[in-house]
Amino acid sequence: MGAYILRRILLMIPTILGIMAISFAVVQFAPGGPVEQVVAKLTGQGGDAGERIGGGGGGDIGRGGQESSELSSKYRGAQGLDPQFIAKLEKQFGFDKPPLERFGKMLWDYARFDFGDSYFRDISVLNLILEKMPVSISLGLWITLLSYLISIPLGIRKAVNDGSTFDVWTSGVVIIGYAIPGFLFAILLMVLFAGGSFFDWFPLRGLISENWWQLSWPERILDYLWHLVLPLTSMVLAAFATTTLLTKNSFLDEIRKQYVITARAKGLSERQVLYGHVFRNAMLLVIAGFPGAFISAFFTGSLLIENIFSLDGLGLLGFRSVLDRDYPVVFANLYIFSLLGLFVNLISDLTYTLIDPRIDFERREV
Repeated sequence: MGAYILRRILLMIPTILGIMAISFAVVQFAPGGPVEQVVAKLTGQGGDAGERIGGGGGGDIGRGGQESSELSSKYRGAQGLDPQFIAKLEKQFGFDKPPLERFGKMLWDYARFDFGDSYFRDISVLNLILEKMPVSISLGLWITLLSYLISIPLGIRKAVNDGSTFDVWTSGVVIIGYAIPGFLFAILLMVLFAGGSFFDWFPLRGLISENWWQLSWPERILDYLWHLVLPLTSMVLAAFATTTLLTKNSFLDEIRKQYVITARAKGLSERQVLYGHVFRNAMLLVIAGFPGAFISAFFTGSLLIENIFSLDGLGLLGFRSVLDRDYPVVFANLYIFSLLGLFVNLISDLTYTLIDPRIDFERREV
């Protein structure tokens, strides 16, 4: 097992390199980089960019209008700005160096978990991610917990009643729920229950109320759960569908095996057969997939939902960072998420061996 774990860890290195290299290459050709963002704000879309970026260099704007410089000509809207100010911006963002040198430095820094500072926020990237992480972790834990609490009992009952009316109509509900995009359902819930055209039962944004700190602890818990209702409902619908069908198929596969027939022949009740014998074997795939399900809900499921409900988590941070071309935040999120995803896949494989010792990855060819 030790050799298998070592091989998997070594394979993570080229995988991470490939992910970062492709993303870095795509960014080089993407229009509207951080320099263009600052230039656009300085030339009419925002007056505070000169104070936040460039260290007061906004005073140089308008000088050197007669100087036709390559620095100003290669950025859209930069004509008329002082070339020295543009050069200062490039140096501040690190764009004064060749792409390969910048990529190499980024890899060296990321290997030491040094992600630098945000371009447009006066805070280090790591502290910014840690600041937003509790919201996303909260959503991920709740989604995973609720989806498993719904999926496992529902999947077992569907397997026991395979082909019945209950199985047919619940399958239809599950498939429809899975087919409807979570963000679309979230908008529908907002219109219906968050002060849209019908009811005003739930808050429209945030995880807590403005007076949360003034409430007692029981009131704080209720307020927090009250804010979670709509976001979790819109995310759980798609999350529990896959686990439900996986649970049902796993139980159906086990129920048809010989040991189940033998257990029934010995006079065991259906409940004893189902939960004393079938459950342990059928839940292997479901339990082993728990780490992956959590990471999926944590990283991918909350992106649009956090934006729709204005939840200040990693999803909203990543979305705004992409729009602002805040590349340190974008690449740090990508690096951390990719690394965690690879480790979670390894943990999922190791979970199989803990649940079923008969599985031995050492005997498999990698």
